[in-house]
Amino acid sequence: MAGSKKLPGIQGIEVPDEVATAQGLPGDLDASVLGPYTVPNLTRRRRAGAYYLGGALLVGLGIAGGLPAGMWLIGGAMAAIGVYHFLAAFDLAVADTEALAIANQQTDFPVGHASASVGFEGWRARPVWNVLVFSADDPPTKRGLVRIDGVSGSVKDILVEDNPE
Repeated sequence: MAGSKKLPGIQGIEVPDEVATAQGLPGDLDASVLGPYTVPNLTRRRRAGAYYLGGALLVGLGIAGGLPAGMWLIGGAMAAIGVYHFLAAFDLAVADTEALAIANQQTDFPVGHASASVGFEGWRARPVWNVLVFSADDPPTKRGLVRIDGVSGSVKDILVEDNPE
């Protein structure tokens, strides 16, 4: 795209300049300009939990200062939400590239294309990497799904099957 900087070693979808200009494609959609995306660590939830707990404290102080006693429901709800945020603030210790490497080691075929996405499991929303892998032959004859715990890096599930396409 016109005027966009390319980062060395980063590959993305390339749109010819004349097509991008004709279609009015914004520069921020050029994947090679922005660089790689990283999933933020889930410990950020602690900040939100602190805000909720601070709000609950303010509600408690307001009740002590003369607000209606029914405000305890709001303060209690805010405190419960704040505690939940702290309980769900897992440290995402396994990065996407590590999850891809673990999944590659778990299959009985050489991996070609692969894709990783993080999901959440259980009431505490524990992070789990879902890695979809395809065999390296063209077209791929096998495909698999490897589920990896995002906190410990242990393999939760492996499903491998022939690619029906």
